[in-house]
Amino acid sequence: MSKLEDILQKEVAAEIGAITAEAEAKARGILEAAMAGAEALRANKQRLLEAEHAAALRRAESAAELLLGQARITARGQVMDRVKAEAAQALQKLTSQPEFAAILQKLADEGLQSVGKAESVLVNPAHVSLLKDWAQSKGLQLKADETIRDGVRLVAEGGRAFVQNALTERLERAWGELSARAARAIWS
Repeated sequence: MSKLEDILQKEVAAEIGAITAEAEAKARGILEAAMAGAEALRANKQRLLEAEHAAALRRAESAAELLLGQARITARGQVMDRVKAEAAQALQKLTSQPEFAAILQKLADEGLQSVGKAESVLVNPAHVSLLKDWAQSKGLQLKADETIRDGVRLVAEGGRAFVQNALTERLERAWGELSARAARAIWS
């Protein structure tokens, strides 16, 4: 029986060896498939992370460009506000200059043409002496009004209508065109 036993043991050992080899081959295949799947997942995750990073970078660049644009707009607005304030200040300084008498008379003449028949002219108390002779020559009452800073107000006969002609008001009316010219001069 020893021969039969040896033969059976050899067959069992061969079968065990074949099963073991087959199991090892299957395990290697499963391991290789798992490793390939893990590598594919890692590569996919890497691509997703790179895409997310690129998208975040684009968003950050867009936000930075937007902030920069807003800062430029704000800065330009502040510069234009300063230009307007300095222009208004220069007009106010002009009211204390000797040539303001001629300017005030021109403003009054323009206002008189606009209102037609006037009964009075109002001017800042500090400028009454500058317009006294003009008002007398036109036959108009000359009145002082502290609310008028750098121009005149002509009141039509009957007092129902008036025309105000002042330097700061002219600046306000012309500011759209003037600011466009100033902006071109500053930033071109």
